[in-house]
Amino acid sequence: MKKIGVLTSGGDAPGMNAVIRAVVRSGISAGLEVFGIFDGYEGLVNDKIRLLNKGDVSDIIIKGGTILGSARLEEFKLVEVREKAVENLARHGIEGLVVIGGDGSYRGALALTEMGINCIGIPGTIDNDIDSTDYTIGFDTALNTIIENVDKLRDTSSSHHRCSVIEVMGNRCGDLAIYAGITTGAEIIITKETGYDEEEVLDRLRYFEEKKQKRHSIVLVSEKITDVHLLARKISLHTGFSGRATILGHIQRGGSPTARDRILATQFGDKAVRALLNGEGGRCVGIVNEEIITIDITEALQLTKKSRKPLFELHDRLV
Repeated sequence: MKKIGVLTSGGDAPGMNAVIRAVVRSGISAGLEVFGIFDGYEGLVNDKIRLLNKGDVSDIIIKGGTILGSARLEEFKLVEVREKAVENLARHGIEGLVVIGGDGSYRGALALTEMGINCIGIPGTIDNDIDSTDYTIGFDTALNTIIENVDKLRDTSSSHHRCSVIEVMGNRCGDLAIYAGITTGAEIIITKETGYDEEEVLDRLRYFEEKKQKRHSIVLVSEKITDVHLLARKISLHTGFSGRATILGHIQRGGSPTARDRILATQFGDKAVRALLNGEGGRCVGIVNEEIITIDITEALQLTKKSRKPLFELHDRLV
């Protein structure tokens, strides 16, 4: 193998640039030419590909987002679309590809491997919803962004006898909510795992106010569970707290990556290059029990998510 490519796909995550840097520099150190593919699979199909050197990735380890850009391309599921991508890779002499993204990106990488282009996936998503790895790139940075903002909201909530209802990202995964809930001392955490019972939430808030004499409360809610603005209004109507809703939104995706994300990203990028050099394809990188591993993508996509029940039980004991 003489030439490899790297692309970022799906939602951006802090630390993606650190992966790109590691892939480029590790690849060059191994005697490879490394090509950047811009705008994800869309750029692969449209031949937005160019050779990268070490200078192209200088100073990007500190930056959030992705210098290669990202995009979603539903049409990549079509064989004829992927054939065009394979033709473009062949034109550049690219034999292997590092794909940074979530489970949808993994499926594209697996399909390309089946068409003769060895691909290694790297989990880049703030949601931490790739079950073949204990942590995904971007999760720690997003978590710390949430913690910083919730801490600030608690300051103002305690001054006005308020209950702050805060919606965080996570899609189908409640990790951002549960980890942030524990680390900020949130009174209530609502995720897909906990389920949502509006009356139970109101009862618990009344209990916190009347029995525990709390002057403020924090309710953390994973996105797509309920309308947080409506919940805040009901809290104002049915408890002694004044409800206020805050949706943190895409602020959670931005910012300079934490040291943990920079280190993890660097380890993942280097591991992906070495996997390609060893002839691996259709596999993804992860960290399991502090060991950097690769696992078959098909197996990774079939894994059942580890239970977070111990974390929820810990939270309930501490409230």
